[in-house]
Amino acid sequence: MTTVQPFAAGELAGTSAEWTARYQHAVMNTFGTPKAVLVRGEGPYVWDADGTRYLDLLGGIAVNVLGHAHPTLTAAISAQLGTLGQVSNFFASPPQVALAERLIALAGGGPASRVFFANSGTEANEAAFKMARRTGRTRMLALEGAFHGRTMGALALTAKAAYREPFEPLPGDVQFLPFGDTAALEAALTDDVAALVVEVVQGEAGVRPLPPGYLAHARRLADEVGALLVVDEVQTGIGRTGRWFAFHDPELGGGVLPDVVTLAKGLGGGIPVGAVLALTERAAGLLGPGQHGTTFGGNPVATAAALATLGVIERDGLLANVRQVSGRLVEALVAVPLVREVRAAGLLVAIELGGPVAAEVAERALAAGFIVNPVTPTALRLAPPLVVTWEQVATFVDFLAGLPADVASPTPSREAR
Repeated sequence: MTTVQPFAAGELAGTSAEWTARYQHAVMNTFGTPKAVLVRGEGPYVWDADGTRYLDLLGGIAVNVLGHAHPTLTAAISAQLGTLGQVSNFFASPPQVALAERLIALAGGGPASRVFFANSGTEANEAAFKMARRTGRTRMLALEGAFHGRTMGALALTAKAAYREPFEPLPGDVQFLPFGDTAALEAALTDDVAALVVEVVQGEAGVRPLPPGYLAHARRLADEVGALLVVDEVQTGIGRTGRWFAFHDPELGGGVLPDVVTLAKGLGGGIPVGAVLALTERAAGLLGPGQHGTTFGGNPVATAAALATLGVIERDGLLANVRQVSGRLVEALVAVPLVREVRAAGLLVAIELGGPVAAEVAERALAAGFIVNPVTPTALRLAPPLVVTWEQVATFVDFLAGLPADVASPTPSREAR
C-alpha cells in the first residue's frame, strides 16, 4: 500500500511571524491577531513554530482535559476512523449508543433519560433552547454574567451586551436575573416560564460559583411552576471541578437533578463533540422526529473519542488529581502579593489581581512560557489539562510571585473561595 503524505514536503514549514502574516490574509478577523502559532503538543505542553515551549494552563479553554497527544485518545480515534468514520443519523453506531448510556449513568439519570449529540457547547445550548420552546411557553430566564454561546438562540441567553447588540433582534422573551439573587429568582420564576438556564459556575464571567443552596431553590421553584431547569456544564462538566459534573458538588448542587444538562469542551478531549442530557421524563420527550437534527453530531469518531476520554479520567484517577492540584494551587496563589482573591472550582480558577492589569500579566506570562487567559480586565483564568501536576503548575506560581510590585496595586485583604 502506498503511503499518502497529507502535506507536501516543507508545506507546513515557516516561522511564527510568517504564519501570522499568512493568517491575516487568509482567516477572518474574528479572534484578532494570534498570540502564537502552535505546531505540536505533548501532555500539558505545546510548542510554537519557532520551537518555544509553553505550559498550557488554558487547555484550549477547558477542552484538552487529557493534555495533548494522549496515547489512549489518539489510539481510540485512529482505530475508530480506520473502522467507521462518519455515518448519517439515519443509522446508529455502537460508540454513539455506549456514550449516551455512559453519560446518563454518570449524571445520575434514570431509565427515562435520553441524549442528543451535537458538535459544540453552543449547539447543545441551541438544542436546549428549542426544547424549552416545545413546552408551549416562550419566556426564558438566565443570569447576569451568563455565557451560553454565539449562535442566535444561545446568544439570546448570553448576557454580555457587546456580544448581543450587533445581532439584535435575537429570539425574544429572555429575562436576565441578578446573579445569585434568590429574591429576584422567586419573583421571576412564574408559571409562564419555559426554562431557567444557569451555569453552576460562570466561567466567562470570571469563575463565579452560584451561592450554596441557589440551585436547589431553583429546582423547587421550577417544579412548582412546571418550568425546566437547564444547567449549562459546557465548561464545568467532565471532571473540570473535580467531579464529573459541577451540579454533583453537594454545596453547589445540593443533590439536584436538572431536567437538562448541556456538555461539550472536555467531553471529547479535544475532538469536537457536544451533548444534551435530558435527565427527566418530561424533558426527554420534548423533541420528536424531525424537530431537531445534525449531520455530524454523534458520529462514531467523536463518540469514540469521548468514551476514551471518560475512560482515561476514571482509570487514571484524574478527578482526585484535580482536587489535589487545585487545593495546593489555591493555597499557593493566595500568598502571592499581586493576588487579591482566588476563585476556584477544581481546575477552573480565576486569579483576581490588584488592578486592571490581567492583559499585561497574560502577555508577560506568554513571554515566560505560560498560556493563561485574561478573562476580565482584573482576572486571569486557568483551565489546564486535568493531567497537570502540582510541580508543573508551581512553576507558574513562581513566575507570578516574581513579577515586579509595580505591575498591580493589590488591596490589603486576600481570600480564597
